[in-house]
Amino acid sequence: MRLFGSLTSPYVRHCRIALLQAGVEHELVATDYAASARLSPTQRVPFLEDGDLRLTDSASILRHIREQQGQDFLPDIQDFDFFLLASTALDTTVNLFLLERDGIKPDACAYLQRQVDRIGSTLTELDARTRHHPERTRPLQSDALLRLGCFLGWALFRERLALGAHPALRELLEACEQQELFARTRPVV
Repeated sequence: MRLFGSLTSPYVRHCRIALLQAGVEHELVATDYAASARLSPTQRVPFLEDGDLRLTDSASILRHIREQQGQDFLPDIQDFDFFLLASTALDTTVNLFLLERDGIKPDACAYLQRQVDRIGSTLTELDARTRHHPERTRPLQSDALLRLGCFLGWALFRERLALGAHPALRELLEACEQQELFARTRPVV
Protein backbone atom coordinates (compact mmCIF):
# COMPACT_ATOMS: atom_id res chain seq x y z
CA MET A 1 0.00 0.00 0.00
CA ARG A 2 1.12 3.51 -0.77
CA LEU A 3 -0.51 6.44 1.04
CA PHE A 4 0.13 9.80 -0.58
CA GLY A 5 0.02 12.87 1.64
CA SER A 6 1.77 15.26 3.97
CA LEU A 7 2.77 15.00 7.61
CA THR A 8 0.66 18.04 8.47
CA SER A 9 -2.64 16.88 6.96
CA PRO A 10 -5.25 15.80 9.53
CA TYR A 11 -6.90 13.58 6.90
CA VAL A 12 -3.61 11.83 6.21
CA ARG A 13 -2.97 11.53 9.95
CA HIS A 14 -6.26 9.69 10.44
CA CYS A 15 -5.34 7.24 7.64
CA ARG A 16 -1.82 6.78 9.01
CA ILE A 17 -3.20 5.91 12.44
CA ALA A 18 -5.66 3.42 10.92
CA LEU A 19 -2.84 1.78 8.95
CA LEU A 20 -0.66 1.58 12.06
CA GLN A 21 -3.56 0.17 14.11
CA ALA A 22 -4.08 -2.49 11.44
CA GLY A 23 -0.37 -3.31 11.24
CA VAL A 24 -0.54 -2.95 7.46
CA GLU A 25 2.77 -2.55 5.60
CA HIS A 26 2.60 0.74 3.79
CA GLU A 27 4.68 3.56 2.41
CA LEU A 28 3.91 7.21 3.04
CA VAL A 29 4.72 9.11 -0.13
CA ALA A 30 5.32 12.79 0.65
CA THR A 31 3.00 14.76 -1.61
CA ASP A 32 2.67 18.54 -1.94
CA TYR A 33 0.03 20.69 -3.70
CA ALA A 34 1.67 20.41 -7.11
CA ALA A 35 1.99 16.63 -6.92
CA SER A 36 -1.55 16.11 -5.64
CA ALA A 37 -2.85 18.31 -8.49
CA ARG A 38 -1.07 16.04 -10.97
CA LEU A 39 -1.74 12.68 -9.33
CA SER A 40 -5.28 12.89 -7.94
CA PRO A 41 -8.50 13.94 -9.65
CA THR A 42 -9.54 15.67 -6.40
CA GLN A 43 -6.22 17.55 -6.32
CA ARG A 44 -5.86 16.92 -2.60
CA VAL A 45 -4.46 14.43 -0.13
CA PRO A 46 -4.67 11.73 0.94
CA PHE A 47 -5.01 9.22 -1.83
CA LEU A 48 -4.07 5.58 -1.73
CA GLU A 49 -2.77 2.92 -4.08
CA ASP A 50 -3.27 -0.70 -3.06
CA GLY A 51 -2.35 -2.84 -6.03
CA ASP A 52 -4.86 -1.94 -8.76
CA LEU A 53 -7.15 -0.18 -6.28
CA ARG A 54 -6.90 3.62 -6.19
CA LEU A 55 -8.88 5.59 -3.59
CA THR A 56 -9.09 9.39 -3.54
CA ASP A 57 -10.74 10.31 -0.23
CA SER A 58 -9.79 9.70 3.37
CA ALA A 59 -13.21 8.20 4.17
CA SER A 60 -12.94 5.56 1.44
CA ILE A 61 -9.34 4.85 2.49
CA LEU A 62 -10.44 4.37 6.10
CA ARG A 63 -13.28 2.10 5.06
CA HIS A 64 -10.87 0.02 2.96
CA ILE A 65 -8.40 -0.32 5.85
CA ARG A 66 -11.10 -1.24 8.38
CA GLU A 67 -12.79 -3.75 6.06
CA GLN A 68 -9.47 -5.45 5.31
CA GLN A 69 -9.21 -6.06 9.05
CA GLY A 70 -12.73 -7.49 9.19
CA GLN A 71 -14.02 -4.38 10.96
CA ASP A 72 -16.98 -2.19 10.16
CA PHE A 73 -16.37 1.44 9.29
CA LEU A 74 -18.83 3.65 11.18
CA PRO A 75 -21.55 0.99 11.46
CA ASP A 76 -23.74 3.11 13.75
CA ILE A 77 -25.70 5.95 12.07
CA GLN A 78 -25.07 8.30 14.99
CA ASP A 79 -21.31 7.69 14.84
CA PHE A 80 -21.44 8.18 11.06
CA ASP A 81 -23.22 11.52 11.57
CA PHE A 82 -20.64 12.47 14.23
CA PHE A 83 -17.83 11.65 11.74
CA LEU A 84 -19.49 13.81 9.08
CA LEU A 85 -20.01 16.67 11.54
CA ALA A 86 -16.32 16.58 12.50
CA SER A 87 -15.39 16.39 8.80
CA THR A 88 -17.53 19.44 8.03
CA ALA A 89 -15.77 21.46 10.73
CA LEU A 90 -12.41 20.21 9.48
CA ASP A 91 -13.13 20.95 5.80
CA THR A 92 -14.40 24.44 6.62
CA THR A 93 -11.44 25.25 8.85
CA VAL A 94 -8.92 24.00 6.28
CA ASN A 95 -10.58 26.03 3.51
CA LEU A 96 -10.50 29.23 5.60
CA PHE A 97 -6.87 28.54 6.53
CA LEU A 98 -5.87 28.17 2.87
CA LEU A 99 -7.82 31.28 1.84
CA GLU A 100 -6.15 33.31 4.59
CA ARG A 101 -2.73 32.10 3.42
CA ASP A 102 -3.66 33.69 0.07
CA GLY A 103 -4.64 36.92 1.81
CA ILE A 104 -8.42 36.43 1.76
CA LYS A 105 -9.87 37.05 5.22
CA PRO A 106 -13.33 36.02 6.47
CA ASP A 107 -14.37 39.66 6.81
CA ALA A 108 -14.02 39.94 3.01
CA CYS A 109 -17.57 38.68 2.44
CA ALA A 110 -20.69 37.43 4.19
CA TYR A 111 -20.21 33.88 2.87
CA LEU A 112 -16.81 33.53 4.53
CA GLN A 113 -18.19 34.95 7.77
CA ARG A 114 -20.90 32.29 7.59
CA GLN A 115 -18.13 29.69 7.39
CA VAL A 116 -16.58 31.08 10.57
CA ASP A 117 -20.01 30.87 12.22
CA ARG A 118 -20.41 27.29 10.91
CA ILE A 119 -17.18 26.29 12.66
CA GLY A 120 -18.38 27.84 15.92
CA SER A 121 -21.79 26.18 15.91
CA THR A 122 -20.33 22.85 14.82
CA LEU A 123 -17.75 22.92 17.63
CA THR A 124 -20.52 23.60 20.13
CA GLU A 125 -22.48 20.59 18.83
CA LEU A 126 -19.37 18.38 18.77
CA ASP A 127 -18.58 19.38 22.36
CA ALA A 128 -22.07 18.33 23.47
CA ARG A 129 -21.93 15.03 21.58
CA THR A 130 -18.41 14.26 22.79
CA ARG A 131 -19.50 14.67 26.39
CA HIS A 132 -21.90 11.74 25.94
CA HIS A 133 -19.95 9.57 23.49
CA PRO A 134 -19.41 6.06 24.93
CA GLU A 135 -15.79 5.88 23.64
CA ARG A 136 -14.70 9.38 24.74
CA THR A 137 -12.03 7.97 27.04
CA ARG A 138 -10.82 5.57 24.30
CA PRO A 139 -10.91 7.87 21.28
CA LEU A 140 -8.83 5.73 18.95
CA GLN A 141 -11.54 3.04 19.11
CA SER A 142 -13.96 5.27 17.18
CA ASP A 143 -13.27 6.69 13.73
CA ALA A 144 -15.65 9.54 14.53
CA LEU A 145 -13.70 10.54 17.64
CA LEU A 146 -10.40 9.91 15.89
CA ARG A 147 -11.45 12.23 13.02
CA LEU A 148 -12.36 14.86 15.60
CA GLY A 149 -9.06 14.38 17.44
CA CYS A 150 -7.08 14.73 14.21
CA PHE A 151 -9.00 17.91 13.39
CA LEU A 152 -8.44 19.42 16.84
CA GLY A 153 -4.75 18.52 16.82
CA TRP A 154 -4.31 20.14 13.41
CA ALA A 155 -6.39 23.21 14.34
CA LEU A 156 -4.26 23.87 17.42
CA PHE A 157 -1.05 23.16 15.47
CA ARG A 158 -2.14 25.76 12.90
CA GLU A 159 -3.46 28.11 15.59
CA ARG A 160 -6.94 28.08 14.05
CA LEU A 161 -9.05 27.84 17.21
CA ALA A 162 -9.05 27.74 20.98
CA LEU A 163 -10.83 25.11 23.05
CA GLY A 164 -11.53 27.20 26.17
CA ALA A 165 -15.30 27.21 25.58
CA HIS A 166 -15.34 23.50 24.71
CA PRO A 167 -14.21 21.43 27.72
CA ALA A 168 -15.28 18.06 26.29
CA LEU A 169 -13.25 18.72 23.12
CA ARG A 170 -10.24 19.72 25.19
CA GLU A 171 -10.57 16.50 27.24
CA LEU A 172 -10.93 14.44 24.06
CA LEU A 173 -7.76 15.93 22.59
CA GLU A 174 -5.91 15.25 25.85
CA ALA A 175 -7.11 11.62 25.73
CA CYS A 176 -5.95 11.34 22.11
CA GLU A 177 -2.54 12.81 22.87
CA GLN A 178 -1.97 10.13 25.53
CA GLN A 179 -2.28 7.43 22.85
CA GLU A 180 1.05 6.32 21.37
CA LEU A 181 -0.14 6.22 17.73
CA PHE A 182 -1.65 9.68 17.98
CA ALA A 183 1.55 11.08 19.48
CA ARG A 184 3.68 9.33 16.85
CA THR A 185 1.72 10.94 14.01
CA ARG A 186 1.78 14.49 15.41
CA PRO A 187 1.90 17.08 12.58
CA VAL A 188 5.32 18.47 11.71
CA VAL A 189 6.38 21.14 9.27
